[in-house]
Amino acid sequence: MTGMPHRRDDVEFDSDGVTLRGWHYAPAGLQARAPIVVMCHGFAAVKEMCLDRYAEAFASAGCHVLCYDNRGLGASDGEPRGDLNPWQQVDDMRNAITFAEALPGVDADRVAVWGSSYSGGHVLVVGAQDRRVKCVLAQVPVVNVDANFRHMVRADRVGRAKRSFEADRRSRAAGHPPRRVKVVDPDPTAPAVLPTPDAWAWFSETSAAGAPAFVNQCTLRSAERFSEYLPGAYVRLISPTPLLMCVATEDWVTPTRLAVESFESALEPKELHLFEGGHFDAYGKAFDGVIHVQLAFLGRHLGLRSSESEAAAFR
Repeated sequence: MTGMPHRRDDVEFDSDGVTLRGWHYAPAGLQARAPIVVMCHGFAAVKEMCLDRYAEAFASAGCHVLCYDNRGLGASDGEPRGDLNPWQQVDDMRNAITFAEALPGVDADRVAVWGSSYSGGHVLVVGAQDRRVKCVLAQVPVVNVDANFRHMVRADRVGRAKRSFEADRRSRAAGHPPRRVKVVDPDPTAPAVLPTPDAWAWFSETSAAGAPAFVNQCTLRSAERFSEYLPGAYVRLISPTPLLMCVATEDWVTPTRLAVESFESALEPKELHLFEGGHFDAYGKAFDGVIHVQLAFLGRHLGLRSSESEAAAFR
């Protein structure tokens, strides 16, 4: 990959008493301060699962990047492990922005947030709430997980899942540890938070290829919180901050129709990029087209050294 030389350093920062860890990508040779992209992964995934590919592209285009693991996952602290709270993750991202602003060489007036899937929903919330953010990149975003949940789970199993959430609450109240559930499973009828064949294929293949920190398990209350998360309600509040939404045409995890309907509710300035494929193709066969669009968007709104013409080098 061509582009600006850069370095990657391990970093850590405090988020309300919990240490979060990740990578700081810094472009080399710049005389002036440069913008920064703050990014983290989707549900239960860790940064080694293809986020380095995006971060490398942003850094090669002249951007700083802060890429970190959510609390309770990967290199970050947080107990119990695999306990995922979307609102806590939103607050952690805002604390990550505070840390990113102070990194050497960063222009604190040019901060972008990038999220994919679950964190694609988080950036919609953060973009609406935090005016330090100057542009929002939401990739295959979660917008209405209740609808997602009912789309992925058979109707007769929805009630069963809800009852299991209630039983888990009673069990925790009695002093027992949180119950746990798989994130993905090869059997689409087995209990799992993401019970689709493409989710099983992507998580199993990418973790085996270089992400040993991934654990195929989370707390059951993480699934309950996931099923009730509605970040699409914040989309109308993002304006006047520019929004880019990248949506897969055949997405079964965060259904295409829901994402497009959410985008239509957003106010200007906004851009929609539809790419062919499923939810996880943004990390694979659709990457070149998606990163081209994202680099061009950053170029227009953050004044990157590389904009439309240089973005073509990443195709």
